[in-house]
Amino acid sequence: MRKTEPGVTVTPTIQVIERMFALIDVLASREEAISLKEISAKTGLHPSTTHRILNDLATGRFVDRPEAGSYRLGMRLLELGNLVKNRLDVRDAALAPMRELHNLTQQPVNLSMRQGDEIVYVERAYSERSGMQVVRAIGGRAPLHLTSVGKLFLAADDPQRVRAYATRTGLAGHTRNSITQLSALERELSKARQYGIARDNEELELGVRCMAAGIYDDQGKLVAGLSISAPADRLDEGWLNKLQATANEISYALGYRGNPPA
Repeated sequence: MRKTEPGVTVTPTIQVIERMFALIDVLASREEAISLKEISAKTGLHPSTTHRILNDLATGRFVDRPEAGSYRLGMRLLELGNLVKNRLDVRDAALAPMRELHNLTQQPVNLSMRQGDEIVYVERAYSERSGMQVVRAIGGRAPLHLTSVGKLFLAADDPQRVRAYATRTGLAGHTRNSITQLSALERELSKARQYGIARDNEELELGVRCMAAGIYDDQGKLVAGLSISAPADRLDEGWLNKLQATANEISYALGYRGNPPA
């Protein structure tokens, strides 16, 4: 990769990104679709350059073309915006309850969300007193079928989506305890639906077990999961009620008013 020295023009890659931002800003300034000619004039970019970048953005659904020669912001931006909004809202609502749960258990408490075929850790409450090394930091990812929170999200999917996930991922395992067969995964998801909680029995990391409960938004949608991680011989079933109560508390803060899972 080329380095940029002081006084030297930025690389073409950066220039393209800057032009993309300029085009998005122009589209954001108007509610209705804008013609290619007007967009080109407002950004000062040549029409052919404008057309090429807009077409690339349309491929990624960041831009829509309601009719030939006109453009507007695409639905992908709304999807990403909602994802960020939910993540920030959930994190804000979860921080204090997570710390309280950690103080009770003295084990790491994790807040995770789904992104595609993985969960991503967005917040964690832990201390050195837990006696367990925290392997996956905030921002870390893990496959859905190997994690307690991931299983909650898969349990919320219909059977066809679960089978499609299994086909895409091959249900690759990380440890000897990993679930790598669809039939076994389906049985595990059935239990998660029945009890409203899910478990990871050393399936992602040997020596680490987890239990998780779901967090729901004001529409009743599963938006995150709260989990307790502990050394395999220290996970206390007595924490389960408090875990579910904490997840329900966070859901309530997000506007959820339905009956909590059984």
